[in-house]
Amino acid sequence: MEDLLQDFLIEAGDLLSSVDNKLVELERAPEDRGLLNEIFRGFHTIKGGAGFLNATELVTLCHLTENLFDKLRNGELVLTAQIMDVILASTATVREMFHDLERSTQPPPAAPELLARLRLALAGELGDEAVPTVASAPPAAAKTQSGGDAGPDWAVLHATVSGAPVPAVAPTARPTEEVIQAAVGRRSSDWPGAVSAPSGRRESERQRDTSIRVDTTRLDQVLNLSGEIGLTKNRLNALRSDILSGRNDSETLHALDIAVSQLDLLVSDLQNAVMKTRMQPIGRLFQKYPRIARDLARNLGKEVELVLAGEETEIDKTMIEDLGDPIIHLIRNAVDHGVESVQDRIAAGKPAKSLVRLEARQEGDHIVIAVADDGRGMNPDKLRAKAVEKGLISEDEAASMDERQSYNLVFHPGFSLAAQISDVSGRGVGMDVVRTNIQKLNGTIDIHSQAGKGTTFLISLPLTLAILPVLLVRLGEQPFAVPLSMVREILPVEPSAIQEVSGRATMVVRGEVLPLLPLATLLGWPLERTPEYGVLMQTAEQAFILGFDTFAGREDAVIKSLDDFRPKGVAGVTTLANGQIVLILDMKELLGEGSGARGVTRRELVFESPPALTAPS
Repeated sequence: MEDLLQDFLIEAGDLLSSVDNKLVELERAPEDRGLLNEIFRGFHTIKGGAGFLNATELVTLCHLTENLFDKLRNGELVLTAQIMDVILASTATVREMFHDLERSTQPPPAAPELLARLRLALAGELGDEAVPTVASAPPAAAKTQSGGDAGPDWAVLHATVSGAPVPAVAPTARPTEEVIQAAVGRRSSDWPGAVSAPSGRRESERQRDTSIRVDTTRLDQVLNLSGEIGLTKNRLNALRSDILSGRNDSETLHALDIAVSQLDLLVSDLQNAVMKTRMQPIGRLFQKYPRIARDLARNLGKEVELVLAGEETEIDKTMIEDLGDPIIHLIRNAVDHGVESVQDRIAAGKPAKSLVRLEARQEGDHIVIAVADDGRGMNPDKLRAKAVEKGLISEDEAASMDERQSYNLVFHPGFSLAAQISDVSGRGVGMDVVRTNIQKLNGTIDIHSQAGKGTTFLISLPLTLAILPVLLVRLGEQPFAVPLSMVREILPVEPSAIQEVSGRATMVVRGEVLPLLPLATLLGWPLERTPEYGVLMQTAEQAFILGFDTFAGREDAVIKSLDDFRPKGVAGVTTLANGQIVLILDMKELLGEGSGARGVTRRELVFESPPALTAPS
């Protein structure tokens, strides 16, 4: 029974998210009978599964909501704002009931007021606008119970629904105001689709999140490759026996070379095939955001449409889970700060409805996620002035900032342009969380903005977290690995090119003055020689040159974590082809720890050669 419950929760959760998206579309096209039919079938399917699990209260709520959609699709009622509000409240409560089932407890009854409002809506008495369009419409319940084209019904379900009265008062029922407000967006802290639950929910969520759906064709590919590797292994064993028995002719050695090359290709293909089993379409994450954007826009009195693109783009499953909060922050930021009110947009000659676009696409070995709005854009001067006012930067620092650095001020902890603190924004914590979470995924985030035209946040992420492309550098004989995603270019370090600016050693690269930070200093090692090479690196906050002795090439590193003991500035370890263990550096931690992050003077960095001795004449 537990397996059936988990299957139901996964399928019904996806179905409810799809229903939420279709409700947002339905609000824009209330006459779309196709959408109404799809939503009706969604509730009918959820109701059927709930009946099979004897979740009586969930059945009752789904049945009432299903009846309401039946009247809407048959033209007996017209969809109004009041009806949409009660429908959204119903879907939010259904999701809460799913959380109860996750904890293996029967859901309590829905709030009496919610059930009452559903019945008023069915009777055409929910507000002045909710009037039936047909004077004497036949009862909808009989039609609904027939199931139509929505699939098989459950006999137990109908007996339960038709004969069970709904309690007027239930001690364990959820507070009505909380349910209604969470659904219609009057309290943005209670997001529909992400309603808070007791702490017991978290453990079951984590257990469920460890599972993954994999297309059987991908598993077949892994199985086939495993079989081919087994055959190649047998061939290598046979060749090994031949060589040990003294057969070292050129034909045997050539066959060995072919077998090793074939094994190399097969292992590479197997690695790629296994990686693909971790990949999931990002649309599974995107599908919850239209509802969130709709509720927040309504709460703020704005007209906003969230457009999704690239939902078929695939990304590592673990990254999908960690991207949820950052994207929610960016969408809230776009709706709250990015786009203007209806009045301001009309005054500026823009359409009353704002557009926010959420898009994903693959570029090489990276995934790019864009959150773009057509709002007011950012003013770099105002950003710098606000940062100075809040004491985040000095006036001298503000004067030296370019446009890109000014935009990045929004990621500083405590920075906010909001005039007042609300339950949506104003505390200056959301964007800092966004950048921190993206960096944990070895990604970057950039801002492009144009005053009066809008703002775009661009997130760039590696395709997978299991393998990290790195650049190997050396200090003496000790190798280190730095993430290749941060590397812009490699350049030689000439002592004559090192200048000192404000007490820091710097180099000029294409007109840009960049600090030169020796890797030895960042690690707390003594600086014994002038670095021979530098890597121009780019983080979210700054660009700089990392100095080291030499470099040893590029590797695709399989990261091993150091959970029990992880020194500061170390993200993990990897093993090279020769068996040597290499530390993978966490540049963000290195730049934030110790005095080395502030740089060194030119005198400390440049070791002048002593003058050559000449023999006396």
